[in-house]
Amino acid sequence: MRRSWASVSIFSLIAALAVSDARAQSIQEALARAYHANPDLNAQRATTRATDEAVPQALSGYRPRVSASVNYGYTYQDSRAPGRSYNEDTFYNRNASLSVSQTIYNGNRTHNQVRGAEASVLAARETLRFTEQTVLLNAATSYMNVLRDTALLNLQRNNIEVLTVQLNQTQDRFRVGEVTRTDVAQSESSLATARSNSFVAEANLKTSIATYQQIVGEMPKKLAPAKPVENLLPRTRDLAVAIGQREHPSIAAALHGVDQQAMNVKTIEGELYPTVSVTATGARAFNSSSSGTASWQGQVVGNLTVPIYEGGAVYSRVRQAKEQLTTQRITVDSQRERIKQTTISAWGVWEATKAQIQAAESGVRAAEVALQGVREEAKVGQRTTLDVLNAQQTLLNARVSLVTFQRDRVVASYNVLAAMGGLSLRTLGVNVAQYDPKVHYHQVRDKWIGVRTPDGQ
Repeated sequence: MRRSWASVSIFSLIAALAVSDARAQSIQEALARAYHANPDLNAQRATTRATDEAVPQALSGYRPRVSASVNYGYTYQDSRAPGRSYNEDTFYNRNASLSVSQTIYNGNRTHNQVRGAEASVLAARETLRFTEQTVLLNAATSYMNVLRDTALLNLQRNNIEVLTVQLNQTQDRFRVGEVTRTDVAQSESSLATARSNSFVAEANLKTSIATYQQIVGEMPKKLAPAKPVENLLPRTRDLAVAIGQREHPSIAAALHGVDQQAMNVKTIEGELYPTVSVTATGARAFNSSSSGTASWQGQVVGNLTVPIYEGGAVYSRVRQAKEQLTTQRITVDSQRERIKQTTISAWGVWEATKAQIQAAESGVRAAEVALQGVREEAKVGQRTTLDVLNAQQTLLNARVSLVTFQRDRVVASYNVLAAMGGLSLRTLGVNVAQYDPKVHYHQVRDKWIGVRTPDGQ
């Protein structure tokens, strides 16, 4: 335990995961892996693709409705009357018809439905972007948790080694009468506590590894050191808040929700307007009997439907939709305040971790000097074994705090970036193929027929 421990860091204590003769996995690679393999993110992408289908469904209101029918039947007829001849006949009925219906005007409901569907698609994309941010933040946090818990486990194991040496030295001094049995018992108690703490640290590491595997999609084998993303953050907190208000996906999704609800109000109001449509029908009928007949029929009909009174249901739905629109507008304000609070909080934590690291580094240096002094004083009888053990524990606590604060600084920087709405692989400079929700949207938007899902996933 030399003065070099004053510069101890989480990155120098990951020997269990980082091997010098093998290339370690970087945090960027872990984020890229989570981006493609995380099930929550893939599920949200599927949800976004499902939302895309709302647009072609709304566009179908502009398109004609075509239906065809064919029927075939057999009829037997037997007629008799008193004093008249007997009549028996057989009919084979064959009919086919084709009908085409086209809506001309329906109170602009189709137009408003299309605009509302497009707003829902944009909102779904922002929700997907928020999910991406959440997954990337969780992946970065789990990555740093594995590094931290590995470092803490190494510290605990190193402490066991030091206390074991301390116990052996105390036992040797007890044999020659320099210390008492109490000193030996104190050393044994400290060693037992250190072993217990080591078991806890090992359990915490296993938990962090399991969480990492769940989020990233693979076991952490060799993790390289990670640095804070402070170079991507603005200079001031107020600028970070302003960026978050402008770019955060939760606020953007809420704004698109306002557009969607506004179009819903207009769509329902359109039910109070007349509907104009045209229907064209062509039919072929052939009846075979003793005197077979066949006929063709064609018809074009214009329809005008004017709603007079619908029992008040439509009016109620309009009022309900307007209240839902008000709710959505309030949601936008709520999201703005929430993002502002989150950004300020994340910024404060990030700044605090920088100060905590400086204090912890000073604490480690002071604890090392103190331990060295206590050991020297104990050799000449000026300090007890308990004093040495307490100094050793103080140094261990200082090192644990430093490792924890270094992990917190990295995670806090990612939290600030996420609070601003800027956490993405593109922002982080990770060169990997990224999912583009627009591809699937354009594949299905003008699709008139077909049940197969496109490949744009």
